[in-house]
Amino acid sequence: MQGNPEMGSVWSGIGLRLAATGLFAVMSLFVRLASFEAPVGQIMFWRSSVALIPIVLYLIWRRQFPRGLRTARPFGHLKRSTFGLVSMFFSFLSLAYLPLALATALGFLAPLLVLPVAMILLREKPGMAVFTATFAGFGGVFLMLWPTFSTPGIDTGVLIGIGAGLAMAVTTAFAKVQIKALTSTESSGTIAFYFAVICSLGGLLTLPFGWADPSPEILMWLIGAGLTGGLAHIFMTEALARAPASTLAAFEYTAMIWALLLDVTVFGLLPEPVSLFGAFLIVLAAAIVMFGDKLGVPVPKPDITAAQAQGKPGE
Repeated sequence: MQGNPEMGSVWSGIGLRLAATGLFAVMSLFVRLASFEAPVGQIMFWRSSVALIPIVLYLIWRRQFPRGLRTARPFGHLKRSTFGLVSMFFSFLSLAYLPLALATALGFLAPLLVLPVAMILLREKPGMAVFTATFAGFGGVFLMLWPTFSTPGIDTGVLIGIGAGLAMAVTTAFAKVQIKALTSTESSGTIAFYFAVICSLGGLLTLPFGWADPSPEILMWLIGAGLTGGLAHIFMTEALARAPASTLAAFEYTAMIWALLLDVTVFGLLPEPVSLFGAFLIVLAAAIVMFGDKLGVPVPKPDITAAQAQGKPGE
């Protein structure tokens, strides 16, 4: 008795999505390790320019290079990538000052912030349950931050990291809305290519402000961030080719598991119970926003497929 080929495709898509989430988590680890010596702009350059290698090889494998790079919407790519560039800057700044778990949890605010952005730009009207979930998500952020704010003498760097994480979530929300317009005519590979190019140029512009002379170890982290980030985008794209985005989206939340494990194993950081509960609230609220329609909750959908195809712009 042969298995169902369609189910086999779905399972392979889930496996690729899990692999992509793991790669993005490892990329975040490399960014944090590199930030001990290198400034954010330098990390952005290496992350984006090195990522072009696997992305171009993937486009060649799909027989979309250079044909797939033709676009009639250069300003659309510029607009989307500008939001993504700012989001990446804040994401990496957050990773430079915060534990991986906290920085990752703040990133999950983006789906919640997509709602007010969609209400303003797309004139969508979410229901009361979605508003409740949104407030619960922000409550989760408060609980995650409580151990930090309740400790006398808060470190300035931690405050910078928290502010950067919140700014990253806001700019990611705007970027995801911009992705919706692009995906009507552009492939995810094309969007990823121009995003990497523009972020590379943006990072290069910070060179006059001073880059570090990286040690061999830091150079390894910089290259690793680019390769894992580029491969993660490819794995995510291939996952979407095999399984519905609605099926794959739930597995994005395994990022919290990766972040917690890496914090414990690499840095020896074990979060407080109240922080863990706050992280749970954030993930639960984001899940309700993304999957509430399956539970009978009216939820506006500013193109989950596109958002999932690209991941967080900071990634």
